[in-house]
Amino acid sequence: MGKLFISLYVYIIASLFIASGVIEQLWPYDESEQHVLLDNEFGQSLWLLSQTPDGLEQLKHNFDSQVIAQQDLVLPPEQQTQLAQNNYLYLYDKQQRIVWYVTLNNSQLLQIGPVGVKAKNTGTVIPYLLVLFIISLPIGLWSLLLWRDFAKLSQACEAVGGAQDFQLSDSSKSFFLPITDTLKVMQQRIEFLLSAQQELTSSVSHEFRTPLARLKFAIAMLESKVQDGKAQHYLSDMQMDIHELESLVSEMLEYARLDTQQPSLQLVPCDIVALIKANIEKVTFDTPIKLTTTLPSQFINVCDSHFMSRVLQNLISNALKHATQTVHISLTANAEKLFLVIEDDGPGIADAEREKVFKPFTRLDKSRDKKTGGFGLGLAIVNKIISWHKGQCKIEDSPLGGVKFIITLDN
Repeated sequence: MGKLFISLYVYIIASLFIASGVIEQLWPYDESEQHVLLDNEFGQSLWLLSQTPDGLEQLKHNFDSQVIAQQDLVLPPEQQTQLAQNNYLYLYDKQQRIVWYVTLNNSQLLQIGPVGVKAKNTGTVIPYLLVLFIISLPIGLWSLLLWRDFAKLSQACEAVGGAQDFQLSDSSKSFFLPITDTLKVMQQRIEFLLSAQQELTSSVSHEFRTPLARLKFAIAMLESKVQDGKAQHYLSDMQMDIHELESLVSEMLEYARLDTQQPSLQLVPCDIVALIKANIEKVTFDTPIKLTTTLPSQFINVCDSHFMSRVLQNLISNALKHATQTVHISLTANAEKLFLVIEDDGPGIADAEREKVFKPFTRLDKSRDKKTGGFGLGLAIVNKIISWHKGQCKIEDSPLGGVKFIITLDN
């Protein structure tokens, strides 16, 4: 946006400068009439001086002059008439020098010159610069005000997603008053839709819990009465399906809560290494996957420990689900950034699919199929929490053969 206004400003100033030059060329200041008046006075003075007793000698002494016969000077009829009427005439030679001819008598002329003409003073550019400054000052102020309103409009467009309100102070003086009014109406509609979506998600999720609880109770009653082994197997499958539905409801409620509005983060100094070790113990108690780490003894970073623990739990659980034999976790840092890397030796993720995995309810057909469990919300929650911490989530190929998740945070 800054380049837009700078280019606009330079374009206007350059246009004014070019316009002033064109106007000067098309309608120059004509000094010819003043020159003619001065030339007439000077020619009249030369003729009068030549008629005095010692005037001719003074003219010969001060100017390069000579007496010639009138018949030696061949002139067009108009100039002959002018010489006869005024008793003087000036012409230009090939070098654009003035040569004066003054009548002495009926047969002689006094030729004075040639006399060099002083070059015309082109003047200074200061008046032009002053005019340009006077014109450019209001244009600059106008551009500054327009830039200010564009910046506010840009902030409003970024905030119009419904997660936060936007304010445009002094909107009555803004150049974009109709647009801001439209944005405010759009903001209200988005807030209404988001509120309705949250209410619908919560209501549906809570309504799911009631029949699920009834089903669990009914199955528990049946298990105590059914003695057939095959029926018991079916009842166990039903229990697993009910548990999966309950997990889905919980995940939907959690993601809806995180997606609707950003919570107030409790940013405090936190030992990331201790968080990693705590979450490793939480998710690896019954897995055959070998989990290795490359961690410092301690690393303090300012973050929300609750949400960061959720990030670690989701990423480590995801790696354990899709790994074949090994998962590796490493933590490094430089003066500005912290890098948390979680990689596995699973089937990996194709380059074209890597951006999709951070979207909610995204499940890849091959490497992340239904057998691994989950509902496609874990990585979406990770991406949401990391964005709150002004960090980045990136996916690369791992040397182990699978996928590598790289979390970057400010150090």
